[in-house]
Amino acid sequence: MEEVRDALMPDTQVFRDIFNASPIGIAVENLEGHPLFVNRAFCSMLGFAEEELRTKHCVDFSPPEDSEKDWALFQQLKAGSIDHYQLEKRYFRKDGSLVWGRLSISLLKSYPSPLVLAMVEDITDKKNAEEARFRHAAVIESSDDAIASGTLDGIIVSWNTGAEKIYGYTEAEAVGRPISMLVPPELPDEENKILETLKAGDRIEHFETVRVTKTGKRINVSLTISPIKDSTGRTVGVSGIARDITERKLAEEALRASEERLRLAQWAARVGTFDVSIETGEDIWTPETEALYGLPPGGFGRTLTAFHNLIHPDDRERISELTQEMMRTGQPAEAEWRVMWPDGSVHWIASRGQVLKNEHGESSRMLGVNLDVTERKQAEELRSNMTRKLIESQEQERARIARELHDDIGQRVAMLAIEMERLECTPEASSEIQNTSHEISQRIKELSTDIQALSHELHSSKLEYLGIVGGMKSWCREFGERQGMQIEFKHSVSLSSLPSQTSTCLFRVLQEALHNSAKHSGVKSVDVQLRAEPGEVQLIVHDPGKGFDVGAAMQGRGLGITSMLERVRLLGGTVTIDSKPRGGTTVYACIPLEAHQTQRAGS
Repeated sequence: MEEVRDALMPDTQVFRDIFNASPIGIAVENLEGHPLFVNRAFCSMLGFAEEELRTKHCVDFSPPEDSEKDWALFQQLKAGSIDHYQLEKRYFRKDGSLVWGRLSISLLKSYPSPLVLAMVEDITDKKNAEEARFRHAAVIESSDDAIASGTLDGIIVSWNTGAEKIYGYTEAEAVGRPISMLVPPELPDEENKILETLKAGDRIEHFETVRVTKTGKRINVSLTISPIKDSTGRTVGVSGIARDITERKLAEEALRASEERLRLAQWAARVGTFDVSIETGEDIWTPETEALYGLPPGGFGRTLTAFHNLIHPDDRERISELTQEMMRTGQPAEAEWRVMWPDGSVHWIASRGQVLKNEHGESSRMLGVNLDVTERKQAEELRSNMTRKLIESQEQERARIARELHDDIGQRVAMLAIEMERLECTPEASSEIQNTSHEISQRIKELSTDIQALSHELHSSKLEYLGIVGGMKSWCREFGERQGMQIEFKHSVSLSSLPSQTSTCLFRVLQEALHNSAKHSGVKSVDVQLRAEPGEVQLIVHDPGKGFDVGAAMQGRGLGITSMLERVRLLGGTVTIDSKPRGGTTVYACIPLEAHQTQRAGS
């Protein structure tokens, strides 16, 4: 092959200069497809040196699917069926990238050994541009948006499938007609203003307006229109995209109406909302929320600090801790607190907050509602005062009746018992009278015992003199003896200065619970515990008896349960009744105390 190449070397400098100066890649190949000569343009196009290219075969330059087409035509050329052909194909560069070339092959028969002249023009930019145009055309045709172009006079030049669907006009019906056919009568100058803007070289983006379809239906559209410029920068036409936003507009209108109804409902119900960014601490309030705190619209400082400063000083620390706990744990919470209005008045707010998490599972926002419950709290306070007065009156009446029973009726019954004993011991009395007197005397003693027990039920003097522990212990023993029950009383605290109201409240809960056990449990064994935890005192009464349906009992709410619940509630405490049929009953009462009022036993 080298001998053939040497014999064919260009014998003039002009030929060599033309060959090497050509901007088109040129290769001279033998009929086996091996390059004999390649010019600089061909080497530059593929990134190989001339020596590297001469070691390759023509099929090595391209991907298999392109090489197969080229080689099939080359075989026809070699067989003499054709003397030239053209083909657009891809070529491998040395770095592995691909370029597009237009290959022109001609058979040179004038030499002793026929040769093949291959000329390759780099058309990569052209192919990329074609592919871009194809993609753009495909995008335009597949788009649901209306895409059209027109002249500067507003005459439609192109019209895609999306435009046909939105406006109802086919391409044939639309092209050549003025774009103003889509403009409603009440906007006669709108299209002229748009065209003037575009002629000035400016662009219109997301302009929302109304257009009319072929059937006369009005639709809301968002228009983005741009000027089309030639190579000199002169505006020669316009192109635009129209998106049907009718459904969005309807949804926005429905949302606005819904929000307005919600605002009216919130205003009427005195409800406001808040939105806190946990990352920044920004706290956004609606005007309804600001009104709940006595602030004008826009008068809130939009920070958690500004919020906490509006809370009553006695509630501020509790709510601040609750807020931080919600943001830390992400758990919802409910709370009530007092707020100080700028005019100095105090109002009550009830709130519920919910924490939202981001895509990483981290707490990001806290949303919630505030409700003015001042009237409810005032009503509750009035109710509590009335209930407190009723309970105080009840206790006073109990004490009065207890004194009457103990000091008057009890003493008179005791004197009657003494007189009956004298009658029983009179020598002149017959044995029948003596026996009758003895029976009456025993009944009088039983009556005296019952009167004394009833007096203690109504008002236990031991509670005053012995304190809560001694009073409860003594009463449990007396009640157990009367009812034939085993009542085990335990306590784990020493209560040095328990308020009388708290002592009386717990004593009444104990009485109610034990009376219910004696009456309904069907057992003769009850456990009673009095204990203190930091900041509270607890009373637990448990029997292993029949139990009952707590829900049904709470709906019925006898006077005993109602009195028990109200007494404890007035002291800020809670009563929990845990029971189920054949599962026993536990009454759990908890009343908060100041720290100095309780201390551990043995301390």
